[in-house]
Amino acid sequence: MSTIPLLLPIELWHERLFTGHWQPGMKPPTAVTEPSTGSELGRVGNADIGQVSRASQNAREAQKNWYEQHYDERAAVFRKAAQLAEMHFDEIVDWLVRETGSTRTKANYEMSLTLKALRESSSLPSSQQGQVLPSTPGRLSIARRRPMGVVGVISPFNFPLYLGMRAVAPALATGNAVVLKPDPRTTISGGFVLARLFESAGLPAGLLHVLPGGKDIGAALTSDPHIAMIQFTGSTNAGRQIGEAASRHLKKVSLELGGKNSLIILDDADLDQAISNTAWGCYLHQGQICMSSGRVLVQRKIYDKFLTKLVAKAKTLTVGDPAKENVALGPLINAEQRDRVHKLVQAAQQAGARVETGGQYDGLFFQPTVLTGVTAENPIFHEEVFGPIAIVVPFDTDEEAIQMANNTEYGLSAAILSNNVGRALKLGEQLQVGLLHINDQTVNEEAINPLGGVGISGNGSSIGGTANWETFTQWQWLTLKEKAPTYLL
Repeated sequence: MSTIPLLLPIELWHERLFTGHWQPGMKPPTAVTEPSTGSELGRVGNADIGQVSRASQNAREAQKNWYEQHYDERAAVFRKAAQLAEMHFDEIVDWLVRETGSTRTKANYEMSLTLKALRESSSLPSSQQGQVLPSTPGRLSIARRRPMGVVGVISPFNFPLYLGMRAVAPALATGNAVVLKPDPRTTISGGFVLARLFESAGLPAGLLHVLPGGKDIGAALTSDPHIAMIQFTGSTNAGRQIGEAASRHLKKVSLELGGKNSLIILDDADLDQAISNTAWGCYLHQGQICMSSGRVLVQRKIYDKFLTKLVAKAKTLTVGDPAKENVALGPLINAEQRDRVHKLVQAAQQAGARVETGGQYDGLFFQPTVLTGVTAENPIFHEEVFGPIAIVVPFDTDEEAIQMANNTEYGLSAAILSNNVGRALKLGEQLQVGLLHINDQTVNEEAINPLGGVGISGNGSSIGGTANWETFTQWQWLTLKEKAPTYLL
């Protein structure tokens, strides 16, 4: 029986990067490390600023021909890439598990989102791209969408494959070229998998460049004259710096940033469903998700029962190497992130919080933790943790829940659990967030929805679904007359 060749054999990418072809980087290569074991999985090439400049110029030239291709030819690339991703589903999941510390549940979820992003992008080249405007007789007036040119994408480590693909695929599908800088911790699943899928699907060389590197490469993208736009997903602090730098060069900027998201559980909610939703919202991918449930606000009438059940649930969640066993939580991405989470928990305790369970770690494996006694004066009430920490806070009235949920500079996601949908919706209408879920938890994504936050969770832009045309293109106003008029000055 024949076997399917590997999508990413190590000899293809080892000590290389991608510019339409696999070639060495100009800086020394760095190791790809498995968080669970510390083992080296290979080494990737790193770009220098000169390679960013050459890549952006080549991308600009390739983009002109790409946009002129028939829409069916462009759409076929995304359909083929989706077919290849399905064919190599298990191999890609293995990379997500080993390189990012994902559990297989999370990796499978990320793969399903990635496939959907590719399929949705395949429909963009043939979709409506403008509108006919009112005008005077004898003149045709049209508003049409035109590609930006070259889009610089800077992607994060936590959902590297999907969060890279949800920007790269629609940017390409709307007629742009892309220069992608993946997070250095997840260069394979956040960069090289994308490069290989599109290369194998027949994307013309030069349209997609994957340039691993550090902050200097991100800074080069924000200042390069051939790059018209930056799409960044990551922390608010980094987003501020990237947005400021890109704006100095008058680039379009799309920022999808962090969150301190509230999951509100009203007193008429089903307790078992509430526990299920809380565990998913707080502990999925070890809490390393911008939409994680950063606060669990529970109405006092059910608070004690809820807390007992949540602590019991957290104690049953297994932690370990997801490449070797079926576990609920894998490792945090690196020691820096683990130490940050631990310091936040310790600081919370010093400010009066109680650890009901967890709070400790072994290597990069942090125990699922439940914190109580957290007031609005406690730093952890406001700071995004990015770790497996459930912060459970009681409230008395719906108005108090609204005040607590809105007591943050962030504004990404919120969720409400209640058997009274009207009550939940009335409460939800007063929450200052970009994503609102009634009878679900805060971590939701479908690739067809416009996703974006308010406050310091973003810059008012959205990505995904119908928002992709708004994000990755710009309006052009076109008028047409049979002949030019005579103007008398």
